[in-house]
Amino acid sequence: MNWILQVISITKFGLLSLPQRLGATFATLIGIAGVVGVLVGVLSMATGFQHAMNVSAAPDGVIVLRSGATGEMDSGFGREETKVIADAPGVARNAHEALASSELFVIIDEPKRTTGTDANVPLRGVEPAALQVHDQFKIVRGRMFDWGKNEVIVGNGAAMEFAGLDVGSKLKVGRYDWLVAGVFTANGGVSESEIWTDARVLQAAYKRGDSFQSVNVRLNSPKSFNEFKDSLTSNPQVSVKVERQADFYAEQSKMMTSLISTLGVLIASLMAVGAVFGALNTMYSAVAARTREIATLRALGFGSGAVVVSVMIESLLLALVGGAVGAGLACVLFNNFHTSTMNFQSFSQVAFAFQVTTALLVQGVIWAMLIGLIGGLFPAIRAARLPIAAALREL
Repeated sequence: MNWILQVISITKFGLLSLPQRLGATFATLIGIAGVVGVLVGVLSMATGFQHAMNVSAAPDGVIVLRSGATGEMDSGFGREETKVIADAPGVARNAHEALASSELFVIIDEPKRTTGTDANVPLRGVEPAALQVHDQFKIVRGRMFDWGKNEVIVGNGAAMEFAGLDVGSKLKVGRYDWLVAGVFTANGGVSESEIWTDARVLQAAYKRGDSFQSVNVRLNSPKSFNEFKDSLTSNPQVSVKVERQADFYAEQSKMMTSLISTLGVLIASLMAVGAVFGALNTMYSAVAARTREIATLRALGFGSGAVVVSVMIESLLLALVGGAVGAGLACVLFNNFHTSTMNFQSFSQVAFAFQVTTALLVQGVIWAMLIGLIGGLFPAIRAARLPIAAALREL
């Protein structure tokens, strides 16, 4: 109990002396806040991108590609093959048809609203079943396009990020103008980065014959996956790769998520080195300014262990404040910030919103505390080793 009281007393005196070294203290707080803000901000970009990919998958959703394909761009099917896929066991049905949408995927150039530079935007040709196959599809402005006409609907993310995609405007695709009939949402998923139209109309516009690149399927239940997959992979009429949508989108987001996360940690690590030196400078200055005070306390019987712990507590409290400030700023500045970036695995833009999660905020504060721990350790040891007699001569 006596040792704890010593720690409390020394820590109290240290905190009360903070106004005497505001400059160094403020610089340390800004440095730590910067590290946390950058770390949380960059990682929230990776989290938002991954979220947009993950929520695109329905639990009972499946995507079928040609065997060996790494994505939709290098896959391909004819009409007869898509019929075999739609007729496979395990596929859900409504009153009229199997819930299997054979789809065509092309890339068009559209200017970004903010910079005016062209970017790759996915244009997807779909079949009527797509409205039930793709999870949580909903028209929020305008109307559904008319089947058989040069009309499109635009994902909400694409409408926000790219110019010329407002309801009622005309979109130039190939030699034709396409009316933007409406805007849709899909729970924030990757579909909101796309433009949709009738697959047959898109086939004619791009002279693709009766070909498709993927088939998105809704199963009777998630448990029907193995039955559906086994029936197709053992069928000599088709050569396919069958994946749950969740697995497909996770694979499609892996490269970009890893790249963003690695860059974020690298940048934050470099900044953290500077913040550590700032914390070291602050705490060494604190120890130097309190040399006589610490020596006097030691002479009165305060232990060296209590001095070490008190200096460490002071450093950790400064780091905690800096980390909280950085986390707060990251939350205000980055959470739900909308942007788009290139997904190198599909060579198209994905519109998404940054997501500052509780886990990221906790991770940022942990980084701050580590900076405070390292920054306070050596000054604390120096304070505990101050020669009492030499320090008292300065009185």
